[in-house]
Amino acid sequence: MAHNPPNLRPDISNPRLERDLSTVRPGVQPKVGMVSLGCPKALVDSERILTRLRAEGYGISPDYAGADAVIVNTCGFLDSAKAESLDAIGEAMAANGRVIVTGCLGAEPDYITGAHPKVLAVTGPHQYEQVLDAVHKAVPPDPDPFVDLLPARGVSLTPRHYSYLKISEGCNHACKFCIIPDMRGKLSSRPQKAVMREAEKLVEAGVRELLVISQDTSAYGTDWKDRESKAPILDLARDLGTLGAWVRLHYVYPYPHVRELIPAMADPASGLLPYLDIPFQHAHPDVLRRMARPAAAARTLDEIAAWRRDCPDITLRSTFIVGYPGETEAEFQTLLDWLDEAQLDRVGCFQYENVAGARSNALPDHVAPEVKQDRWDRFMEKAQAISEAKLAAKVGQRMQVLVDLVEDDAATCRTMGDAPEIDGHLYIDDGFEGLSAGDLVTVEVDEAGEYDLWGRLV
Repeated sequence: MAHNPPNLRPDISNPRLERDLSTVRPGVQPKVGMVSLGCPKALVDSERILTRLRAEGYGISPDYAGADAVIVNTCGFLDSAKAESLDAIGEAMAANGRVIVTGCLGAEPDYITGAHPKVLAVTGPHQYEQVLDAVHKAVPPDPDPFVDLLPARGVSLTPRHYSYLKISEGCNHACKFCIIPDMRGKLSSRPQKAVMREAEKLVEAGVRELLVISQDTSAYGTDWKDRESKAPILDLARDLGTLGAWVRLHYVYPYPHVRELIPAMADPASGLLPYLDIPFQHAHPDVLRRMARPAAAARTLDEIAAWRRDCPDITLRSTFIVGYPGETEAEFQTLLDWLDEAQLDRVGCFQYENVAGARSNALPDHVAPEVKQDRWDRFMEKAQAISEAKLAAKVGQRMQVLVDLVEDDAATCRTMGDAPEIDGHLYIDDGFEGLSAGDLVTVEVDEAGEYDLWGRLV
């Protein structure tokens, strides 16, 4: 597992995930390996593919050498991600030679085959049937009806106690820097009953935290014709909260109806964590207009104040882009000033990159790399100072935390304000020996750092 470097919290997902996915079972069934790149939405796709393969009798290999074929689930959002995907394909080709490519970069098959002409097949994002067809062609299944049974919760690429729950595909926004709608299409929401069935099975299998993801979570269900509710995400969030697990919302655009979620977040009995992950991207109205995003940063500050008034314990996370084409020093300073006012709890930042096919590539006045780096450094310095002050104010507080990992020297936990992989941790380094991953325990915070907390069991 890859981790962010210390004292830096840009919003990046695991650059590569290659885990032991199952206990090796006796038998001669063919085995498939998986390399999953990119965001949690791609991780869910990888889990679905592997679950289908397990149901058909395939084994899952934890390494290249033991695999009869390897699936590489790629990311194609940024040029740097495309390069990483090509590197991962090349590594799999060199180590195994029988490689099937899927995922976002699969929407550009000529780009992949131009670099790796001997891959067995290329399929696009969430094309599960085509991936399975490619695996069947490369490695025919040999199921044993007596031992090849689908696990109750399928194959998971996350620890047993938390799981991503994807509620929709695609996006209806037209941000100039993004090609997600081109790769994954317009918004297509899963039926609420299907989402709830999956969530119920996950909780029954021991999941303690559901991480709700999509490209635009607050728009969930708005693509349905003749829908009864104006904002179906409100109904879904309420129903998920009844399952007895933590429910964390990611990628929430600040539509007006989001404020209706806040009272539930303020109620510990609701199950809905007081946490919003909102991609603001910038604060200067001219930059936002060039991005083709809503340019209402001032009203957003009012909305943030209202959320905190109704739910004082809410944790707000966001991501931003610095060095967007045409961004002036004055516009960047507006972003820094806005961050000072907003006092967001968790912040990630990207330096702008051209993406093949994005409309922002054609904008004038691209920012020099050294200027982008300088602005990123200054932005993260301010974000770090805000985080350090906010965490220092938590010393002496009692809070419930979820145990993620128990090692020889400490238990690594997360508070309600910390999502896995992208936020901080709370460490218990005394009296933790009886804890296990998935435990919910109460601690008193006795030390704070720039991004992490330390506490003792109460």
